[in-house]
Amino acid sequence: MGKVKEIYRQNIYGVITTLVFHIIVLIILLTSNLDYSKKSYEEAVLLDLSVKEIKLPEPEQEKQSENTTPTRQTSGSDQISSNRAVNDAPSDGSRSSSRSSDPFFDKEYNNEIAAAKQLVNDVNKTLAKKIPKIGDIRMPEDNTEGKTREEVKQSNFKGKSNIHYFLENRFHARLPIPVYLAEGGGEVIVDIVVGRDGQVLSADPRPNPKISDMTILAYAKQAAEKTWFNADPSAPEKQKGTITYQFVAQ
Repeated sequence: MGKVKEIYRQNIYGVITTLVFHIIVLIILLTSNLDYSKKSYEEAVLLDLSVKEIKLPEPEQEKQSENTTPTRQTSGSDQISSNRAVNDAPSDGSRSSSRSSDPFFDKEYNNEIAAAKQLVNDVNKTLAKKIPKIGDIRMPEDNTEGKTREEVKQSNFKGKSNIHYFLENRFHARLPIPVYLAEGGGEVIVDIVVGRDGQVLSADPRPNPKISDMTILAYAKQAAEKTWFNADPSAPEKQKGTITYQFVAQ
């Protein structure tokens, strides 16, 4: 036991010195490792940030280029097509060169123009002619005075007739018949206005380019003016209608 104490006393300072040395070395090593990891971490963070700063502008530029490209294609005067219809025919009313070079269309077009001009000339000639004034002409009459509406309906002729009139809810009381008076023939439509008492207030023959003898229109006008219809208090004050005369050539 005495020897152990003697050895302890002799070596205690060396052991303590060795322990202190090793502790200092350990502390130095630990401190150096912490600084290295800290520096590595900071460098890694800085490295990531630098990479992001370099790469971020590239996708933004590509996105901007993608967005601006369609705008340039569809804006302003660069538009290629539209859904609005376009008329390729000449706006001045002239025919296209393809049609004008086709003899068939040329002939058809000229025929239509000639027919239209002839119709206008015929109507103008008819309107220029005045209905001649004639004296009071005695005409045969279809007289239904004193008959009821039902009796008139039963006695109405059902077959083909040379005289037709249109006047709603009215029937004739006196109907002069002029269709055999003229030498020429043709159809004359007379526009009439009838009062509630049945009297014809006005009669205007319509022009007919096919009629050359204007006396026929005079006969039709006088016959319509002499026509009487049944009185009807419930009828319009001025009721419009027509009388059509089919003159038979003599």
